[in-house]
Amino acid sequence: MAAYAAEKRELRMEFHIGQEFCHTVDIVQGGFITAMLDASMAHAVMATEHFKVRVSSIDINVSFLRPARAGAFAAVGSIVKSGRTVAFLKAELYADQGELVATATSSAHLTREHK
Repeated sequence: MAAYAAEKRELRMEFHIGQEFCHTVDIVQGGFITAMLDASMAHAVMATEHFKVRVSSIDINVSFLRPARAGAFAAVGSIVKSGRTVAFLKAELYADQGELVATATSSAHLTREHK
């Protein structure tokens, strides 16, 4: 499920992560944490650009703030600054009780559709 707030250029995505994406019993593997953050940032750009742009990550920096246990998550991605070919993005990942578990920043290359 996703919700887009145009005035904030922010997109919220919800995920349910099961045990199959965990290590050490119920701690979500960091790659899946990164994927949730990355998806919310990329989709924030695509929604803002009315899905007329492709988004390719240049870099992504993730800070893991606490263990993320299997369950429900909400990733909130937003645009810090966006130009014609590059966007600077940020995201936060929350566990089901609203606890912030990870943050990310990213630079992304934008490829616009030709008309």
